Amino acid sequence: MSKEQILGAIRRGLRRGPLPADQAALLAGRLRTHPRQLIPARSRIARPAQIDLFIANVEKEFGTVARLPNLDAVPEAVAEYLAQQNLPPVFAMAPHPELRSIPWSERPLLQIREGRAETSDTVALQHGFAGIAETGTLMLPSAPERPTTLNLLAETALVLLRASRVVGPYEEAWDLLRAERGAGDMPRNVMLVTGVSRSADIEQTLELGAHGPRRLHVLLVEDDPDAR
Repeated sequence: MSKEQILGAIRRGLRRGPLPADQAALLAGRLRTHPRQLIPARSRIARPAQIDLFIANVEKEFGTVARLPNLDAVPEAVAEYLAQQNLPPVFAMAPHPELRSIPWSERPLLQIREGRAETSDTVALQHGFAGIAETGTLMLPSAPERPTTLNLLAETALVLLRASRVVGPYEEAWDLLRAERGAGDMPRNVMLVTGVSRSADIEQTLELGAHGPRRLHVLLVEDDPDAR
């Protein structure tokens, strides 16, 4: 269904006609130019501080971060994390080219299955599109190489993210997505993940993993020389 069809259905449901010309022009202008809102000062900082802020915010939301020098360090980092959490060395992995390029054979005990997550998966490895320092949020757009189920089904979520993909505010993450996909081409789904899934709806008792992963571990590859 196109955007016009969706908006038309909403207008019919609200018993409204087309927008007045001035409002239609204003809406079209906003969609075309993507005007900035107020950007929090905490995200407008130097690159090293942005990386530190991203990590601090991930950890504040019950996640963990491992800083790695390169992709070659990923297999050992994954194996160590799973052992520390007393988890089996088995995980579902997104069929992303960068994840496939990792030298997994250096850790032959790791058992990897590519593709969408299944209900039986306890650990999933996703490829992160961007990190947002402002709140420690991961941007995870859906794509064939980034199945959304990997973000939801497994109790333990691992996310590979390059430091060069960490931005300050949310607006810069959306700019990055638009620039790489082209004008007017957005993914079907974009998940913004801030920490682990949690809820305190019942008796105000915090429960981790209420609606998704109870563990979030970011494998941050230090590929940005300006962030060191």
